[in-house]
Amino acid sequence: MTIAFALALYFIIWWIVLFAMLPIGVRTSEEAGEKTTPGNAESAPHAPNLLPKVVATTVVASIVFAALYAIIVHHVITLDQIPFLPRYDRVQ
Repeated sequence: MTIAFALALYFIIWWIVLFAMLPIGVRTSEEAGEKTTPGNAESAPHAPNLLPKVVATTVVASIVFAALYAIIVHHVITLDQIPFLPRYDRVQ
């Protein structure tokens, strides 16, 4: 695995995990018992707390990346083991 491929893979994993983490723990102003600020949508988050989410995203993405890295580098799953892919001769 090259460094460029590893960085690209980590970047993609990080963004997917971030979008999965963003809605966790978010409450609207109405749910928080506050008045909605004029000019904001009623569904806007009251306090999004982005810094803890970025830290949690980095931790979870690192764990997922480490697992995928181990699978790719140690050939735990190869393309030949995926049943619906066509078979090709191995080039050495």
